[in-house]
Amino acid sequence: MSKVFKATVNNSIEFEFTDSDISNLDALKTSDYSYHILQNNKSYKAEILEANFNNKSYKVKVKNNTYNINIHNDLDVLINEMGFALGASKHINTINAPMPGLILEINTEAGQEVKENDSLLILEAMKMENIITSPRDGKIKTVLVKKGDAVEKNQLLIEFE
Repeated sequence: MSKVFKATVNNSIEFEFTDSDISNLDALKTSDYSYHILQNNKSYKAEILEANFNNKSYKVKVKNNTYNINIHNDLDVLINEMGFALGASKHINTINAPMPGLILEINTEAGQEVKENDSLLILEAMKMENIITSPRDGKIKTVLVKKGDAVEKNQLLIEFE
């Protein structure tokens, strides 16, 4: 089974490709950071100007044009879809169920001040207890579920002020 990757170019254009697409790419490494690429019978010189492997971000120059590229694998995409992406958590004003399950415990109430990473509730899913923590410091506006409630994926659980 091929792994799927997503690339965002200049924060505007998105591409999806597989590891087999990469292995079929006609590219020849000409130096540590330069490549010669053949695509549709056209020749391109590509140069990696900057690379941040931990953030999966790259700056690449192709035919005198510079592109900022962010690459995400299937795990990165899943984490983002669940609302746990780094940096995005600071703007979250609601907590939605990341998966269907049963509310086992609620550790907060409306009007309560919470800190980032405080335990808000425990959601049982697939016989596992998942602790849902606060993505940021803030004040709880409403708790829309109670202990024993069955919830669906993406169901609104908690709102912040």
